[in-house]
Amino acid sequence: MGIKDQFQDKAKELAERAKASGKQDEVSERASQVADQAKDRARDTFDENFDK
Repeated sequence: MGIKDQFQDKAKELAERAKASGKQDEVSERASQVADQAKDRARDTFDENFDK
């Protein structure tokens, strides 16, 4: 499982928790931030290793 997959799984987990606790907006925003971070890290890793 790659870093991107781990962040996406965490984002989904946070969204599910939000639904259960009624804090959907706050957790949805955090999940979006985590997904964006995962994309950035994946892109950086790719650039560092394959963009030579």
